[in-house]
Amino acid sequence: MKVDYKFQKLEPAKSFKAINRAEQYVPGHRTCAGCGPALNYRLVAKAAGPDTIFIGPTGCMYVANASYLCTPYAVSWIHAQITNGGAVASGIEAAYKVMAKKKKYDGPFPNIIVMAGDGGSIDIGLQAMSGMMYRNHKVLFICYDNESYANTGIQTSPTTPYGANTTFTPPGKEIPEGKVLFPKYVPQMVIGGHPAVKYVATTTIAHPLDLVNKVRKALSFEGPTFLHMLAPCPKGWKFDEKLTREMAKLAVETGMWSNFEWENGVYKYTNVPKKYKPINEYMKNQGRFHHLKAEHIAKMQAFVDERIGKVKANVAIPIPTPQQ
Repeated sequence: MKVDYKFQKLEPAKSFKAINRAEQYVPGHRTCAGCGPALNYRLVAKAAGPDTIFIGPTGCMYVANASYLCTPYAVSWIHAQITNGGAVASGIEAAYKVMAKKKKYDGPFPNIIVMAGDGGSIDIGLQAMSGMMYRNHKVLFICYDNESYANTGIQTSPTTPYGANTTFTPPGKEIPEGKVLFPKYVPQMVIGGHPAVKYVATTTIAHPLDLVNKVRKALSFEGPTFLHMLAPCPKGWKFDEKLTREMAKLAVETGMWSNFEWENGVYKYTNVPKKYKPINEYMKNQGRFHHLKAEHIAKMQAFVDERIGKVKANVAIPIPTPQQ
């Protein structure tokens, strides 16, 4: 028997002004001034609308948003452990399908969204996210990426850039560049390992219409989808909080980050610069990179140039060549 689960179909917005003005992420939280992840959450919630359930694994957006029995969500929200966001989302999705089959629920199928940091997505939380995707649950998993374990003191994570100064990778005499490892390439991990996933996209908080429409598109698929979103962190990246949006914008303009969609095997890059800026334009305003020497910046530039070549050719960005 075929069941009509009443999945929502969200139309793309032609302009940011055309988006419903109602806020689903409202004042009442304790995030830092200029917090990129908080702006990210607000945009995602606005895109998804009122019939939404958020799963929030432990991280910045749990600790700062859910203190003293008060949260800033106008929609349903549940806390998950940093390890199990995908598992909690799987259970919620399965429960709604069972209720619909048994005719115990007749409303619109909720937009079920995991909002996890880089640690809760592709480090500590990777196994639960991967299992959710393998089982083909209709859940949008979003990695809001501030490139560190910021909640617990700015420790390094798998997405922390090469050369970054974190509490676990301090530069010194023996290791002058700080972090010596290059980051995981998150979207390709999902695309390459999960046949049930038909839509993967990247975006940043500096491109709000792009972000909103990718959220809406992802939620319109009937299986698992994944979005990777760059959300700059003034505290962890050590920049003036008024530059949050500018940092995300410069990440794209220098090639440190690329916005794209992958839909049923086809890549489409968005917000591609006509001419890329040197990466130092991005790094010079961030204290986490101020210790780097010219040879370290050149090493990072070579890493980024390889990515830019793939963007210009409109092909997948592969696992990067290790830099010596």
